[in-house]
Amino acid sequence: MSSTTIELIVSAYVRLKNQRVLDDMRELRHRLLKDLRAASGFEPRQALKQVQEDLRIIEQGLEQLRLPQVTLRENEWR
Repeated sequence: MSSTTIELIVSAYVRLKNQRVLDDMRELRHRLLKDLRAASGFEPRQALKQVQEDLRIIEQGLEQLRLPQVTLRENEWR
């Protein structure tokens, strides 16, 4: 399975532990959803689907940052 662009971007920010950027990305997607739902003159179904998928991936990245980070040293004691 190939990675999408958003997955690669989120993965990079998770590795950098940059929660602020991921929070900003999430906020932007929420604004986009609101604007798409209010839009008229075109069918936003596909765009809504894509933004919701982006949000799911961003949320997964944020969840990874919330998980306790186990270091190798901690694992050696188990």
